[in-house]
Amino acid sequence: MRSSSRIDFKKQRIYSRKWWIQCGIRPDVVTYCTLISGLCEAGRIDEALHVLAVEMKKLNCEPNLFCYGTVFKALVSARRCGEAEDLFWEAMSSGVDPDVKFCTELVKMYSFDLEKFESAREVVRWMVKSGCKPDVVMYSTLINGLCRAGRVEEAREVVDEMVKEKCEPNCLTFTPLLQAYCSNGRIEEAKRLLDSMESGNCSPDTVCYNVLIQGLCDKGDFDEVENVLRESSSKGWNPDAVSYNIYINGLCKVSRIEEAFRQLEVMLDKGLCPTVVTLNILLHRLCCESRVWDVKRLLERSSELDLDFNVVSYNTVMSRLCEVEEWFTVLKIFTDMVKKGIGPDTQSFNIVIYSLCRARKFRMAWCIFESKGFVPNVVSCNILMHQYLLAGKTNEFSSLVSFMQLNSIAPDKVTCNIRVDSLCREGKFSEAIHFCKSLKYVYSQELIAHLSHGLVKGGRLGDLLRLFEELLDKGLVLDCQVYDFLIAAFCEKGSCNSKEIFKICLILDKMLGV
Repeated sequence: MRSSSRIDFKKQRIYSRKWWIQCGIRPDVVTYCTLISGLCEAGRIDEALHVLAVEMKKLNCEPNLFCYGTVFKALVSARRCGEAEDLFWEAMSSGVDPDVKFCTELVKMYSFDLEKFESAREVVRWMVKSGCKPDVVMYSTLINGLCRAGRVEEAREVVDEMVKEKCEPNCLTFTPLLQAYCSNGRIEEAKRLLDSMESGNCSPDTVCYNVLIQGLCDKGDFDEVENVLRESSSKGWNPDAVSYNIYINGLCKVSRIEEAFRQLEVMLDKGLCPTVVTLNILLHRLCCESRVWDVKRLLERSSELDLDFNVVSYNTVMSRLCEVEEWFTVLKIFTDMVKKGIGPDTQSFNIVIYSLCRARKFRMAWCIFESKGFVPNVVSCNILMHQYLLAGKTNEFSSLVSFMQLNSIAPDKVTCNIRVDSLCREGKFSEAIHFCKSLKYVYSQELIAHLSHGLVKGGRLGDLLRLFEELLDKGLVLDCQVYDFLIAAFCEKGSCNSKEIFKICLILDKMLGV
């Protein structure tokens, strides 16, 4: 305890006035600026505030713009906007004139964090009046905030204001407006804005046109996307890989996979390299349509395209194939991955084990589970355990429980839920209750939900009532998950449409403490 206090003292004395004096050092504003910057970077904002408000003033060292600006930015990043606002006005009252950078941070806070747009605009107007002209970054920050809040017309007004103040807007200014128009389906207005940019002093760049392509794809107007790409050279911009990724993704979303592959060839003809994102978009669509042969062919082509398709990418593909129940294809993809020299990780093995179980190949799943190249974790055990439970493989289930104990694999909450389900299915209700009470998280809502479901299905309403009485005595409030599991169990048992409906009411009353 004593050593801990000494460490705290050392932290404190770095900026202690007495410590400076004892060392014969008289710190100046540069010293304090460095200290404040370091404290803010370390997340020690309250200590930085103490230096600013107390220690500097004790040494008659007036904080400058950098000191105030650094702490202000740290407060905004920490979502302490009220304190940041107070600090700004404190700086003003201390005679520190904020510069454009400081005021931009204030506008950003008002626009993005507080959505106090009138306050943000007041800051801009005040700067204009005081002779400190706002720059394009400040105006663009305000416009971006307004567009994000759906206040597009106000954002256009700000553009007019900045032009009036002879501050030329750039692509950074117009991109949020384009995004707002396109995301709201106002494509024609987006086009008109691009036309006005072209006729003015700000030629739209690739990012601007990519926003338009995204809007057109969302609308399904692919003919117009073709026109935009065709006219790109005459308009003075060059489509990039992102442009084609957006287009390919749009086509894939509406199952126009052949056209998407044609765009892949167009990319290659133009000398653009497809990215892993490009391939993932195409692979996702192919998996959704169960086009297994095309998936394999595209994976093989990844090396030809010089793409680093790693284990994470293969895991993504195998997961998507699981979603469409292509169990044996998962095994083929896994084999191809290993043949290519890409080492599978735990997630790869888990996906394969799950697929084999779903394909009813339990012996193969267990062989992989026990293979030397694989160290199973609790997730692996949970996958296999749950599949054994669903298939009614009681002996294998028990063997897996023993395996976990022998190999010191600690069960998690999912494991315990599966164990409770298994015991209830076997009719071992007392054992299930005892097992729950032996756990450190006995009153986990999820565990109670699983136990309640099993007791209802097994007709053990007396045990269930006693369980709820015990929980209510402990002051536990049952959540929606418990109610959902319970009602589902009664419905599965057929009690909802029978004379046993009174039992449901009795249980629900007990749960509500009525």
